[in-house]
Amino acid sequence: MRILVIEDNRDILTNIMEYLGMKGYIVDCAMDGLSGLHLAAVEHFDLIVLDLMLPVIDGYEICRRLREDGKSTVPIIMLTARDTLDDRLQGFTVGADDYLVKPFALSELVARIEAVLRRSQSAVKRVLEVGDLRYDLDAREVYRAGHLLKLTPVGYKLLEALMRKSPAVVSREKLEELLWQDDPPDGDVLRSHIHQLRQIIDRPFPVPLLRTVHGAGFRLVDGITQGGAT
Repeated sequence: MRILVIEDNRDILTNIMEYLGMKGYIVDCAMDGLSGLHLAAVEHFDLIVLDLMLPVIDGYEICRRLREDGKSTVPIIMLTARDTLDDRLQGFTVGADDYLVKPFALSELVARIEAVLRRSQSAVKRVLEVGDLRYDLDAREVYRAGHLLKLTPVGYKLLEALMRKSPAVVSREKLEELLWQDDPPDGDVLRSHIHQLRQIIDRPFPVPLLRTVHGAGFRLVDGITQGGAT
């Protein structure tokens, strides 16, 4: 699970990131509202921990913009020292899923994160689609043109990352971080996994979906999108 923490207090941010990392989450961060909004808009996160009082753009405005026109349904937990009923109601009105008042115990934050993630995952069946490729994340089943495909554990991780970002390019560095975090193996192991994935999802079918973008990374396209890939 990947979490974005937007918090301008460096000590609080460090403590949250270290604790969530210990709990097995992949954590990205931003220390001002504009940077946080940009990350939330262009990257995929399973949940956002959002401070209310931020430089440049406050937490209310970030939440409102993400929810505007249904652009993002990512769960949001709002952090703030404001504890009045009106403050909490305003947070829920702009689209927050939960509201945690500072100071708080890190164990309580994790409990809130787990509860919000359970609610969001049970409310929405998670299915990714690119062209005739379909990945049911809950059932962990991949189909192309109606045919069930069997992937390796690494293949499932790679495919999910590429499908979530499609048709954008996912860099080699991002994929290596996803698979091995800060300890990638020696040699070009990623290329071998990409080759194996390509054999499964593309080779039996007339139109390739998985493209290599030289010098940049890899992308999944729907068979119609073209340009800059082979």
